[in-house]
Amino acid sequence: MPPIAPDATAKGIGAGLSVSARIPARDLDIHLEVAPGEVLAVLGPNGAGKSSLLQVIAGLITPDTGHVRLGTRTLTDTAKAIALPPHRRGISLLAQDPLLFPHLTVRDNVAFGPRSRGNRAARTIADRWLKAVDATEFADRHPATLSGGQAQRVALARALAVDPDLLLLDEPMSALDVDVAPAMRTLLRAVLRDDPPRCAVLVTHDIIDAITLADRLVIVEAGRVVEEGPVAEVMSHPRNPFAARIAGLNLLRGTASKQLTEGPTLGTVQVDDFAVDGCVIGELRPESPAAAVFSPAAVSVFRTTPGGSPRNVFTVDITEITDRGGIVRVRGDAPQAPGLCADLTPAAVAQLQLTLGAQVYFAVKATEVRVYAC
Repeated sequence: MPPIAPDATAKGIGAGLSVSARIPARDLDIHLEVAPGEVLAVLGPNGAGKSSLLQVIAGLITPDTGHVRLGTRTLTDTAKAIALPPHRRGISLLAQDPLLFPHLTVRDNVAFGPRSRGNRAARTIADRWLKAVDATEFADRHPATLSGGQAQRVALARALAVDPDLLLLDEPMSALDVDVAPAMRTLLRAVLRDDPPRCAVLVTHDIIDAITLADRLVIVEAGRVVEEGPVAEVMSHPRNPFAARIAGLNLLRGTASKQLTEGPTLGTVQVDDFAVDGCVIGELRPESPAAAVFSPAAVSVFRTTPGGSPRNVFTVDITEITDRGGIVRVRGDAPQAPGLCADLTPAAVAQLQLTLGAQVYFAVKATEVRVYAC
């Protein structure tokens, strides 16, 4: 067994997390920090490295170089040949599959962790956490008799019964029915925000999970952190195409070319040979990387070139028309901006006679566009 750090058995009260992991074979090179009591959401496309990150933190894989520190404890340090096994890390994992022991009752499933650590009050602890997740009535039942939502609540109680310093959440709502997931989110939020609040890393594809549970958001692509910040900031001012897509915004990246006015400042982002005007957020320096962002709801669609008030106008070939619950999203490719979206009413789509392959004009007023450094 690898040597254990001198402080490895000390309890990490108020523990924060520090991770640095490089695994060339998986094209992973990630560095991140999680403050004590903070919930960090990790989003990214499939194959971005999210699962590898969780495996490194949990001790299921050891990076080629790097470290994992939880509070004052060193869990992994490749330079010192430290690699604590998963069961000694003080970490619990809640995945999309509850993975309950089928031969044990619900109470015994939750008591398993404390009992394996020699805690004589394991059944009392199990009953306390079953009450906390509103699952006391299932205590004497076996997992096979539970619904998906009930089993996930029991899995959460089991994860918390060992009093972990860190909770890893791996797509915990993805296997739940849409009518069950909101209740589970409410329960998770209550548990994570309890006194003292719990440190957690949440991997998810669902932006609703991030918005309702997390304090901060990290976007991972190709094994690297490409964007991070408070959830509200990343969702309102994304700097990465993936972040913009999950936030439901159009994003154009280019170079800041000028500021047009004083007061409510308007600025211009040059995207190839096309200039996009918008309201400047923060400081915008000419010739520096910049982004222009606007909502699909702010886009007007025309069959002929629009006139009137100052607008940014894109010539677009329609590639997709989809229903989004009473709103129709029209997606199209412009030479300087592939994948632009406009949200219209069904009546507007019918009146414009929009079809796949048709050439139309997307127009958005400068006052509806946010421009900022990226």
